[in-house]
Amino acid sequence: MNHTTTLEADLRTAPAPTAAPPAGDAVSLEFRDVRRTFGATTALAGLDLTVRPGELVALLGPSGCGKSTALRMVAGFDRPDHGQVLLGGEDVSGVPAHLRNTGMVFQSYGLFPHLSACDNVAFGLRMRGVRRARRRARAAELLDLVGLSHHGNRFPHQLSGGQCQRVALARALALAPRVLLLDEPLSALDAQVRSTLRDEIRRIQRESGITTLCVTHDQEEALSMADRIAVIKDGRLEQCATPGELYARPATAFVAEFVGTTSRLPGRRSRDGRTVDVLGQTLAVQGPASAGGTVDVLVRPENVKVQADPEGQGQVTDMSFRGPLTHVTVRLAHGSVTASMPTEAAAGLNPGTAVSVALAEHHVLLTDRPR
Repeated sequence: MNHTTTLEADLRTAPAPTAAPPAGDAVSLEFRDVRRTFGATTALAGLDLTVRPGELVALLGPSGCGKSTALRMVAGFDRPDHGQVLLGGEDVSGVPAHLRNTGMVFQSYGLFPHLSACDNVAFGLRMRGVRRARRRARAAELLDLVGLSHHGNRFPHQLSGGQCQRVALARALALAPRVLLLDEPLSALDAQVRSTLRDEIRRIQRESGITTLCVTHDQEEALSMADRIAVIKDGRLEQCATPGELYARPATAFVAEFVGTTSRLPGRRSRDGRTVDVLGQTLAVQGPASAGGTVDVLVRPENVKVQADPEGQGQVTDMSFRGPLTHVTVRLAHGSVTASMPTEAAAGLNPGTAVSVALAEHHVLLTDRPR
């Protein structure tokens, strides 16, 4: 049996669709101590995570961290070795994929090339025996939602990549799924289209009120789209928080360095563990106090101040233009640091310029120095 035949069989045996649920009817999604191994490789090492009804949570992490495995668990394409996956409080760990009523959007679109956009969106409804007039009305409604109301008769080869992904999104929503799953939905698109489409996905998700789990390795994508971001490392949850909290108050050194730009500077923690001496300054420490000693201080570029100074302790080595801001990299006696400053203020800081470096009075995160 080929893939298309299997898909048709699954859709025929799935529950009949209903109208799209209002936001108040959205369900929760929960991972309870979910573990999964593949031979000697641990994909998930006890994942605990709750996605609230109507929330968009992004799973963010490096390749191989387990985020795609987690998504497959929800879709029903894989099962945990241990733990539970719950939808609306119901354990679906052993429920077949076609009975879970989830909507999936892949990075490769997965559209049928011989069907028009309208027929692609309506495909699942047709497989479930929905009458032609009703399924075409539903498809038209969803194409309008994704901004393609005048493209229903076009075939995938007549659409751009961004338009194809919108059709795929509309198709995923056609069956009124309990949860929407996005698997790297923008990675195959160019930068400008990605920027536009992620805003559209966020708008559509908010309007539909559907609980959504999105897998991505792109921090900008996660920061701009998600209500909360779950950062995963080696199959474990490092931190789950709002984008602002994740950036401003990372729970671990891994989160601080994975989300946003961070520099490491050598420092010495005080005996009471509440402050650290770095670059001749004493700064408050973020997090619980611990024993004093030599540490690395993690600092964000916007908290680094640089100015030209013939007697300064550093030298500019690189300039990276970012529009209204410029990133200035400075070599110090021990390591280097990157500052983000207004482009106009950075105009005179060419590579080779001697500069002084100071840090803003801001709580900093510490980590052990590499050995």
